[in-house]
Amino acid sequence: MDQKVSAGNRTLYQWLAALPAFLVLVFVITLNTSHTMHAQLLQLGEAIWEGYFQLREDPVQPSCDVNMDVEVATQRLIAERNAIPEDDGFSLFEPDPVDPVAIRRSLEAVKSQCQEKFDQYNATKDRITTGVQIFRSVEKGIAEFGSAGMSVERILLAILVLICGGTALVTRHHIALRPTVTAMDYRVSAGAQFIAFCLLFYSVYSFKVIAFSAGVEVTTEHAALHWIWIFGFASPILITLYQMIVVPKEAEPGGSFLKAQLAIPLYANMAMIAGVYFLSVSHPSGIAIYLNQMMELSQLFLNVGLYVWVGMLLKRTEMAQKIFNIFRPFNLPPEMLAVAVVALAAIPTAYTGGSGIFVIAVGGLIFMELRRAGARRQLALAATAMSGSLGVVLRPCLLVVIVAALNNEVTTDQLFGWGVKVFFLTTLLFAVFALITRKAPLEYRKPTGDVWPEFLAALKPLIPYVILIAVTLGAYALLLNAYLDEFSAPIILPVLMLVILFYERLTQEKDVLKRENMNIDYIEERVGASLNDLKTGRDSMEKIVREATTEATGHIGALLMLMGMTMGIGGVIDRAEIMLLLPAEFSSIWMAMALLVGMLVFIGMIMDPYGAVVLVTATIADIAYKNGIDPVHFWMVTLVAFELGYLSPPVALNHLLTRQVVGEREFELAKEESAGENFWYRNERILLPLVTMAVALVIVAFLPLAIGYD
Repeated sequence: MDQKVSAGNRTLYQWLAALPAFLVLVFVITLNTSHTMHAQLLQLGEAIWEGYFQLREDPVQPSCDVNMDVEVATQRLIAERNAIPEDDGFSLFEPDPVDPVAIRRSLEAVKSQCQEKFDQYNATKDRITTGVQIFRSVEKGIAEFGSAGMSVERILLAILVLICGGTALVTRHHIALRPTVTAMDYRVSAGAQFIAFCLLFYSVYSFKVIAFSAGVEVTTEHAALHWIWIFGFASPILITLYQMIVVPKEAEPGGSFLKAQLAIPLYANMAMIAGVYFLSVSHPSGIAIYLNQMMELSQLFLNVGLYVWVGMLLKRTEMAQKIFNIFRPFNLPPEMLAVAVVALAAIPTAYTGGSGIFVIAVGGLIFMELRRAGARRQLALAATAMSGSLGVVLRPCLLVVIVAALNNEVTTDQLFGWGVKVFFLTTLLFAVFALITRKAPLEYRKPTGDVWPEFLAALKPLIPYVILIAVTLGAYALLLNAYLDEFSAPIILPVLMLVILFYERLTQEKDVLKRENMNIDYIEERVGASLNDLKTGRDSMEKIVREATTEATGHIGALLMLMGMTMGIGGVIDRAEIMLLLPAEFSSIWMAMALLVGMLVFIGMIMDPYGAVVLVTATIADIAYKNGIDPVHFWMVTLVAFELGYLSPPVALNHLLTRQVVGEREFELAKEESAGENFWYRNERILLPLVTMAVALVIVAFLPLAIGYD
């Protein structure tokens, strides 16, 4: 009985935490789908009723007189003209003579035009049947919904940031250099976040005061946005104050104050740095101003939330596990399997919007499969961290879309065209370094049985997925004329994942435990599940969506808060005019590229990708263009440099996310396993991705300069 009550409380808590974010995400999907649907309805209306655009509104009856007597009107006008007083001698021009024939012709033309207007009015009125009225009411209703939704996108993003950020705060899910373990860690982390939210609250309140006292009318939307930020940043002050006082029971006693600094979430450090700077220059509203720049790209950042949700839904499908089953019959050496996994992971990475999102979604599965194949932990951790790095240059990655949206000098087609070449280069380099650093000679491991029958047997379970994907994408193409590309992917992919999950719920066998595909953190979360659920493996669709959304909420909050505070750091760099220290022109394009590469890697080490793109667009891009660097070349260098930054200490965001999904224990075991080895093998999880991306960056940056642009 207690177990049932506990499960019920858990369900209620999860829905309370996830429902607001779920509603926002579903609303965004519905809103964007409505735009496509409205366009299709307009085309359908035109196909059924030619000239439908004229039928969308009731015609207005013309005000002219179609029954006008031309002869009477002519005589009246002649009489009025003759009634004009004679010239008094002061006029410079003689009055025009009265021409009855011209007046009559003019009035006949007016009457003819009036008749045409009435004919058109009556024809249009007669065509507005009951069917047209029903159709246009639906079409106009969808159009009004889309217009109303577009006007509140900024508010939706602010709500999503605050709801998900609050969830990450309560669950202590924000990204830090190391997890909170001791009581000191918890108190220092909560204290730093308390200071950060105090600074944020003061900044948004100051910005509101300035906006309302500037003498310029504040729109309803912007006024609502100001109050949402104020109340949204006031509440966490109380939460963090409570967390400073009340430490979780599982916290280890004691702890080091200096080590506890590493447990402070990255967003809190950024908020404190930006807040203190803006206070020091007497500009307290600085963070709020730059945070609102994030709102100007609301659609793109809402897509980040959708991509995270897609990742959490993908995590709960069996599709990834079945794809891994294809490789098992070949009994590949761990290094070759790692190369295959990293290369294959580039495709879903491109469709989930960024490397971090993919690591969160499938990182645990990749690590477990590599370990199952015999890979040492350091190699498995390296491949897991890098699994999301190669796909950020492939279509339809959201990061590339943002670059093209902010820079008129490049297009998505140009960037994705170069991206394919960069993908093959980085894949080749990873393969080379993984194989030349292997510990044992690369030997062919004979498969345990006949390979091809097992391979074909592993392919068979994937056929329904291929059919489902084809049918779903075909339905979007036929019904909505929407194809899976960089613009529609955030809207189509969540629906596609839900279709796949629904199919799995219908076809899943009973009495079979099918949880190998779940990441380690999700398996741990299911410890409290009932024994029957674990045995059958047939969770309800509601439960799957609820748990996926609950987990996505924390990840969305952690990522969006980090992105928001990155905008603040970008504001510090911008206002401090740090980039002005760089010369506008260099004596050599090689020198310019070398310095820019160093700057871009540094930015990638301390900032999230989306905020970094905004900063680079505003500060560095023009320097590159003025020094003769091709815009497409520069942005490909930027993307590779960012990925190198995400894999580089001291932050190494992809490694932090790998730690989250794999668990701290695996990192400890990796250290124990590599104890006594040489420097490379002790640090392989850091060095292998680092060397791969560093060499790729050097080639991408300088080879085009050596061979010249086309």
